[in-house]
Amino acid sequence: MLLHMQIRNLAVVRQLDVDFISGMTAITGETGAGKSIALDALGLCLGNRADVDLIRADAEKAEVTATFHLNEATSPGRQWLAEQELQDDEPSACVLRRLITREGRSKAWINGYPVTVSQLKQLAPLLVNIHGQHEHQLLTRPEHQLNLLDAYARHQGLLDDVQNAYQTWYSLRKQQKQLLQQQSDVESRMQLLRYQVTELNEFALAEGEYVELEQQHKRLTNSAALLEDSGFALNAIYEGEHNNAFSLLQNAVSRLEQQLDTDPALTEAVRMLKDASVQVEEAARELRQYQDNIELDDEQLITAERRVSQAVHLARKHQLEPSQLPQHHQQLLTELNQLESNQAESVDIDARVESAAAKYRQVATKLSESRKKAAHELSERIAKSMQQLNMPHGRFVIDVDHQAQAPATRLGTDEVCFTVTANPGQPLQPLAKIASGGELSRISLAIQVITSSQLTTPTLMFDEVDVGVSGATAATVGKLLRQLGESNQVICVTHLPQVAAKAHQQLRVDKVTDGASTETHMVSLDQNARVIELARLLGGDEITETTKANAAELLAVG
Repeated sequence: MLLHMQIRNLAVVRQLDVDFISGMTAITGETGAGKSIALDALGLCLGNRADVDLIRADAEKAEVTATFHLNEATSPGRQWLAEQELQDDEPSACVLRRLITREGRSKAWINGYPVTVSQLKQLAPLLVNIHGQHEHQLLTRPEHQLNLLDAYARHQGLLDDVQNAYQTWYSLRKQQKQLLQQQSDVESRMQLLRYQVTELNEFALAEGEYVELEQQHKRLTNSAALLEDSGFALNAIYEGEHNNAFSLLQNAVSRLEQQLDTDPALTEAVRMLKDASVQVEEAARELRQYQDNIELDDEQLITAERRVSQAVHLARKHQLEPSQLPQHHQQLLTELNQLESNQAESVDIDARVESAAAKYRQVATKLSESRKKAAHELSERIAKSMQQLNMPHGRFVIDVDHQAQAPATRLGTDEVCFTVTANPGQPLQPLAKIASGGELSRISLAIQVITSSQLTTPTLMFDEVDVGVSGATAATVGKLLRQLGESNQVICVTHLPQVAAKAHQQLRVDKVTDGASTETHMVSLDQNARVIELARLLGGDEITETTKANAAELLAVG
C-alpha cells in the first residue's frame, strides 16, 4: 500500500507531504484546486512522461517521492524488486523517486538505486492500478472490453499459451512464405549444380592429380629426346669405348698413386678422384635405370593429352585454375546437398505449419471457454451492481463469439461485446449504442469496482469516476468503494459528499494565492473538519447549520 507521498515544485505545489492509510481515502476540494495532483505526481513515480511544463514556474526542478509498504512476502511487487536486486535492507519497503529538471532531464530511483523509466513502468502495475476520469469512454471500445474480461478471468497462463502458439505459427508461416518465394530460384540453381557436379563426378580429378598429369604429359611428349640425351650422357661418363669419364678418372688415380711416396701431399687429391669415380659409376647406374623406364607409348600420351585438355576446359568453364577443380567440385557438392536438405525442410514445413495452426486453434478454444465462463459470472455481477446503482431493470450480458476460422491474433479469435439494456422490454444492444452518459458512468464504475477486486494490485486509485452520479446512487457508489477498501487500499478523488463520507480517511485540497503566486495544499481532516467539508460539498460555499447537520448525519451513517 501507499504510505507517504512527498511533492516538491510540481505544477502549483511548492511543498507537499501526505500520509495515506489502509482502507478508503477520499480526496475532495473545490473545482480547480488540484485534487488530481496526487495522481499526477504518483504517475511520474510510476514512469509517466516527464514534461518540463510540470515544473513550478519559479523552480528549476521538480521532485516526487512515493513510499510503499509491500506486506506480503509473495506479492508480485516484492518479487520483482528481488529479481531486479533493488530491495532495501527492509524487504517490504519500496521507495520511488523521480526528478525532472528545467533542461528536460529526468532521473529515477527505486530504494536509492538509479533505474530507468522502463523499469518504473514494469513495477507500476504491481503497485498501483489507476482508473481515470474518462474510463467510461474506453468502455465502449472492443479491445478494452476484452482486456477487462481477461483481467477478471485471471487466466494469464492461457493468454501466454495462445500468444506463444501464435508466435510459433507466425514464425513458421513466415519461413514457409520465404521458402516459397525462393523455390523458383533454388530449383534453377539445383539443376545447374546437378549438371556441374555430374560432369565433375565423371571427370573425377583427384587432389594433386593435375600436377602429376602435367608432368606425365611433358615427359611423354619429350621421351625420344630424353632417351637420346640420357644415352649420350651414359656413353660420355661410362660406356663409351674411348676416353669416357670413368676410365679417365681411373687412369688419373693410378698414375697419382705411384707418386704418393714421392709427395704425400697428393693424398687428398687421390682420395677425391676416387670418390668422383664412385659418383660417376653411381650416375651411370641411375642413367641405365632411367633409360629402362622411359616409355615411348603413343596411346598413353594421347590419354594424358586428352585428360589435361579436359581439365583445362572444365577450369575455364568454372573460371579457375585446373589444379583448383577438386576443391571446387567439393564446394559444389556441399552446396547441392544443402539445397536438397532445405528442399526436404520445405516439404516438412507445410506439415509443421499445419501442426502449429492446430495447436493455436486448440489453445484459443480453451481461452475462449475460460472467457465464456468468466463472462457469465461477470455479467451477473455487473447486472446486480447496475440495479444497486439506480438502474433497477438493468440487464448486462457479455457476448463471447468464438470464431474458430477467424484470422489468428495474439489474443485468440474471440469477439467480445458488452451488451446492456436499462429499461424493461428493450432488447440487449452493444453498450456504445444505447447507454447515456450517466448510465455509462455508473456501468463503468460497477465494472471497475468488480474487476479491481480480482486484481492483486494492493493500491487502487479512482479519479472522479463518480461523474454523472448523484443522490441515492452516490451513496451506493461510496458503499461499493468502501467495500473494495476492505481488501485493497482505495484512494479516490470525488466531488460527491455521499462518497467522501464513506471514506476511512479524507484529504482536502486547497488552492491558496497571495496575488503574486499560487500554491496547492493538501491536509488530512479530523472529524469536525470532515463535517465542514462535507457540508460544503452538500451546500456550496454557504455552510448552514442544516447542511452541517446533514453532513454529520452522512458521516455517522458512513
